Parts: sequence; C-alpha cells; structure tokens
Amino acid sequence: MDTDGELGAFLRAKRARVRPEDLGLPTYGSRRRVPGLRREELAQLAGVSAGYYTRLEQGLSPNASDAVLDAVARVLGLDDAEHAHLYTLARPRPRARRQALEPERVRPAVRSMVESFGGVPALVLGRFLDVLAWNHAAHALLAGHLPFDAPDGDAPADDEPDRAPADRPNIARLLFLDPHTRELYEDWHGKTHSTVADLRLIAGRYPDAPQLASLIGDLSLHSPQFAALWADHTVADCGAATRTFRHPLVGKLTLAVEFLALPDDGQRVVIHHAVPGTPSQAALSLLVDLADDGGRAPSGHGGQAPQEFQIRR
Repeated sequence: MDTDGELGAFLRAKRARVRPEDLGLPTYGSRRRVPGLRREELAQLAGVSAGYYTRLEQGLSPNASDAVLDAVARVLGLDDAEHAHLYTLARPRPRARRQALEPERVRPAVRSMVESFGGVPALVLGRFLDVLAWNHAAHALLAGHLPFDAPDGDAPADDEPDRAPADRPNIARLLFLDPHTRELYEDWHGKTHSTVADLRLIAGRYPDAPQLASLIGDLSLHSPQFAALWADHTVADCGAATRTFRHPLVGKLTLAVEFLALPDDGQRVVIHHAVPGTPSQAALSLLVDLADDGGRAPSGHGGQAPQEFQIRR
C-alpha cells in the first residue's frame, strides 16, 4: 500500500466532511468548488502555512511535529482512532526496517482456550481478519455452511513449513461475498461499516503486506459496497458491540460481542455472549445442541435442518 498516497486520501476525505460554517468560515455560496475545507483554510486554522500543509498532504513532510499533527487532527475533529491513524500514516516505519510477516499460526494454549468456552461461540482472528480457529459453537453460529476444519485451510506441504494455509475463511470476504453471511446479520450495513473501518486501521499498520493488498483488491473488484466504503476512509477500532443474527436454524438471537487482543502477534479472540435468561440464550443453547447432533433439529423444532445449513463436523 502507498502510505504517502493513503495519507493524502485520508486527509482529503476528512477535509470534505467538515462544514466550513461550523468553524465560522464563509461558505461563498455556489462559488465554493470543493466540499468541506480547502487546504488553505485548514492550514490557517491549524496555524501552519498553506505550502507546509500541502506538502504534508502529499506525504512530503515525514518529520511533521506532534504539534502540527495534533492541530490538524483538532481542526478536522478526528476521534481517538482517527488521530492515531493519522500518526501511523504520517510517520510510516522506514521501509528498510520492515520485516516480512511470518505465516500465522494459533498457539496451542490459545486454541485450547477457545475450545474451553464450550457453548459460548469463540474464534481467533488473524491480523487481516482470517479465521485461524473457532470452537463448534462459533462455527455453528457464523458459518455452519462451511466445513469445521476450514480455518486449517490447505495445509502446507512438509517441504514448505513456512507457507501459510490457503483458503481460510476471512470475515471481510464472508461479509461481502458470501450470501449466507449477508443474510445472517440483521444489520448487515452496520457490520460492514465497522469491519471496513477496522480494516483501514489494519492497513495503516501493515502498509506493505501482500496478503492485505490482495484482500483489498479482490473485495474492491467484486463488491461495489466494499469499494464505496473503502473510498470513504473511515477508521475505527472494532470494539465491543451488540449484534442481532437471523440464523437459519434457530431464528433471531441478539448477542454481545467482545474482542480480546492477544499480545505480540496481532491476533484477537472474539467472543459472542447471550444475556442469561433471555430468548437469545435459549436459541444459542439450541444451536449448540444442534451442532452436537450434527445439524439435525430435534423433535418439536421443525425436523431436520435444510441440507445447505447443516452443521458439518
């Protein structure tokens, strides 16, 4: 990813969303040719010259001070995540020091922990939203139409121990390209917005990762919705949320979703939790029972599930 180009695109997108009148600036009516703030207006409000700000937006000021970046963030009204993203883009790591990323593996202790959650859906996400591992409850909730061992992918050959498994499920790919996943989320648009905003932050941290470039390119090519969201340059941490699912086997259930960052490796554990005593907890328990029973609905629950949604073990 071209970090310098990303910085300019990010700043232009954020300038465009600021209304000049909110900052006490004249709008000039129909004579204003660009949406939001002009470069010279932002520069004036941030206390720098127009030429200096232009060089910053063009990626030509890698030594911009904290004071300048903070002033630009203040004028643009950036939140904490956007402010941190600005620093990441404005001060990329020297390319000579960037190291190739090792293929991702789940540590045995992490895999064991995820499995120990039992009836609570839990999975491990890699740096670029690949599913590295999931327990049976998470598989049943999110992707029962895929094989349970899908996160293991196409295992590397013995003579290629450093190659990462191929064809792992990826949350972003599933959201935008898989019809089952699109139907699963009641607020699909909200989920896609938060996922793309999270992916933007990740792209700032790993600007040279070919895996990420391939993912973004593929999604941009095959999903107009993704391309539009990506062009918006929204960034946000993917934090705690409440999601409502429309599951083909057990119907609607609302779950709290928590993200737990693992140290040192960029991986996250995602946990889905139902409030005790609610219909959602009952639906989740039924779903786990169905998973344990191979995807067959017990008597009184509509007979056997449709073949395309049967849980595969």
